[in-house]
Amino acid sequence: MTAVTESALADYAATARTWLAEQLTPRGDAPRESVAVFHDLPFDDERALLGRIQDWLGARYDAGYGAISWPVEDGGAGLSALHEEAFAEVEREFETPGQHELTSVSTELIAPTVQLFGTPAQKEMLVRPLLRGDALACQLFSEPSAGSDLAGLATRAVRDGDEWVVNGQKVWSSGAQFAGWGELICRTDPDVPKHKGLTAFLLPMDTPGVDVRPLRQMSGGSSFCEVFLDDVRIPDSLRLGEVGAGWSVTLATLGFERGSSGANMDLGGGFAQLADDARRLGRTGDPDVRRVLADVWTAEKVAALSAQRDRESRLAGGEPGPMGSLRKLDWAQRLKLVSEAAALVLGPRLVADAGDGTYRWTEHYLGAPGYRIAGGSDEVQRTIIAERLLGLPAEPRGDRGVAWKDIPR
Repeated sequence: MTAVTESALADYAATARTWLAEQLTPRGDAPRESVAVFHDLPFDDERALLGRIQDWLGARYDAGYGAISWPVEDGGAGLSALHEEAFAEVEREFETPGQHELTSVSTELIAPTVQLFGTPAQKEMLVRPLLRGDALACQLFSEPSAGSDLAGLATRAVRDGDEWVVNGQKVWSSGAQFAGWGELICRTDPDVPKHKGLTAFLLPMDTPGVDVRPLRQMSGGSSFCEVFLDDVRIPDSLRLGEVGAGWSVTLATLGFERGSSGANMDLGGGFAQLADDARRLGRTGDPDVRRVLADVWTAEKVAALSAQRDRESRLAGGEPGPMGSLRKLDWAQRLKLVSEAAALVLGPRLVADAGDGTYRWTEHYLGAPGYRIAGGSDEVQRTIIAERLLGLPAEPRGDRGVAWKDIPR
């Protein structure tokens, strides 16, 4: 691909802005009212929200803005990630139907994973529908005893002729109650070290034996689910990648996840909403409030400058590498900083509804900790940064080279 110039990006953004203006209403300068990190909606309302987002994804895709950085032969526009960022920046100027974890997982994580590892039939069946929003897919990765140590998962898949029989439990599967598909990671060989005995599958969520149970979060919603798998039969034609190569599939999906984490500046609250509420409450004269508002403003500006630095690096031909973990960690810490600022600005209003609209900050405060775990915990990100970015020695592991079945539990 030829080098991208700032002028070309500006022209592209102008064309995108013209198209968006024909489809949507400009957002305006007023701060967004919602500061929630996760949805807290009744089932039917959340399903309706997903429907609106899916319609918007379809319209974007059909106009050439749905898979901007994908190759043309794979159904994309054949442009760069910089064009994708330019479109996203312009899109933030307009009122879109909203966001949902499940649509982000489907388009940004699972679609590219299927494109990378899928058979021609699997790609034909799923990639375009996922990118258009016609199909929705969740991750079936984490388990009650395999979160940060994901490679230690215990859900078993045993081959039976042309099928695999799966038994186990998954948890923290965002949007699983609405998903038609799941990217499932199972243990197929317990006699080899944990990373080598995994295999990935594409699971239709309406398969007999799949039981999805939403989990009520402390922020009020039920974005996450636990999924029980009881003698679930999956045809070998839905195996994603080679037998025993599931860890490579997993790492690819997690890489896409970390690469996209922090890119959305609209998730949760931020300086604009905090400053607006501080003014309405007459708190802007308090030196502690002014200090914490300055901290949030600074953090947001540093994040924007970091994104610009990454952008210029890629204009020069650089690759992101482990920088995705750095950005994801910084994003999680920024959400935490906003929570601390909200507590200082609001005081008792954070825990008692005063009827003035400020109680909505509880949705941010209680939801933000979830992103210190989602996409790899803060501790995992720090390990990646230490080993792959700073070149520090790898952490010692007692289970290195040990068969999974022999690891104490």
